[in-house]
Amino acid sequence: MENLLEPVKVGLLGLGTVGGGTVNVLQRNAEEISRRAGRGIVVSHASARDVNKPRICKTDGIQLTENPTDVVTDPDVSIVVELIGGDTLARELVLTAIANGKHIVTANKALIAKHGNEIFSAAQKQGVMVAFEAAVAGGIPIIKAIREGLAGNQIEWLAGIINGTGNFILTEMRDKQRDFDSVLAEAQRLGYAEADPTFDVEGIDAAHKLTILASIAFGIPLQFEKVYTEGISKITGEDVDYANELGFTIKHLGVSRRTESGVELRVHPTLIPKRRLIANVDGVMNAVLVKGDAVGPTLYYGAGAGAEPTASAVVGDIVDVVRVLTSDPENRVPHLAFQPESLSDLPILPIEEVETAYYLRIAASDQTGVMANITTILADNGISIDSMLQKEHKCSINPADDKATIIIVTHTTIEKNMNEALSKINALEAVSDDVVRIRLEHLDAD
Repeated sequence: MENLLEPVKVGLLGLGTVGGGTVNVLQRNAEEISRRAGRGIVVSHASARDVNKPRICKTDGIQLTENPTDVVTDPDVSIVVELIGGDTLARELVLTAIANGKHIVTANKALIAKHGNEIFSAAQKQGVMVAFEAAVAGGIPIIKAIREGLAGNQIEWLAGIINGTGNFILTEMRDKQRDFDSVLAEAQRLGYAEADPTFDVEGIDAAHKLTILASIAFGIPLQFEKVYTEGISKITGEDVDYANELGFTIKHLGVSRRTESGVELRVHPTLIPKRRLIANVDGVMNAVLVKGDAVGPTLYYGAGAGAEPTASAVVGDIVDVVRVLTSDPENRVPHLAFQPESLSDLPILPIEEVETAYYLRIAASDQTGVMANITTILADNGISIDSMLQKEHKCSINPADDKATIIIVTHTTIEKNMNEALSKINALEAVSDDVVRIRLEHLDAD
């Protein structure tokens, strides 16, 4: 009986890579999808900047327009899929669609991270759903896993490789001993990185995604502006090699941890032990490690971008929306996993209050007493050493010019203590350059 219902009509905003992939997946898997959803699903409308441009999908039977407002106001469209990116026009269109009683599916992490609180509130008032699985980690169903699959757990922490471009660069630097700039140029040539790669390599893209993951994990409002963000452009081949020698891999991680005093929300280069599964996620792949109190650590791995992996998440969201079209809005899965009135006001910790371990690389004169001075400063600031490497660079002409590179891995400490120690170490006469500091996470199960 259900399948005799009229197909649900979907309007796409944007018919580029992900839009075209979405049309292809919906058409190719139409029968399977309707068996799952209980109704047929068809793309009836789509907007694009240039409707005459060649597409990766067939557009027969789709009403094309260059004006996206036509799609969000059309009475025949039940679900609007926003795939145009950015957070200005997209925000206006999504809010207009909601005001017109449309359900929303979006792959736009910046939109959700920056305006999600406003959008979800508007959707709740209108009794419509906003689904955003494709906004984080492409085809990996991480939102659903945390929001629904792990609903019985207190999430303790999560750590993710959630930007494929950055991961590709660090993988190439490690495996082929190449420098950051040459790998970035290749990533741009291959289409993995934009002409302006700032969002990827400086961690802004990952910070958008981490904002969303942390909200769902801990039941806190979206707070993108409070994410500590550090990029990978200063990572050198030297640090990649030393990390490897010590048994670690450098990854660009988004980390969020619930502590007694608040929630850590940070994106930065991180040393992780090579034996961890997530340390072996290479190239443009994504992975998210989530630790729940009942389940322990769980790992989600897959393609973080691309036409069909992202379309997989978009279509999954469309099916979810179709399944609940007729249900009571009060009984749907809440947008941020927790009931809207039950979100917590746990503070976001400033980076100075975060507790982590560190890798330090110190360039110093190779003379008596330098090492003792450095270890004393660390001890005075409550920082204990886990392991150490010393590499000497001999200068046969004048022994006074001999240099040593000292690598120290510390146990966990509070960042403000490390800041204090580093300002004193940097002030030592024997220390020639500022100390290189990279955070380190063991990502243990306990």
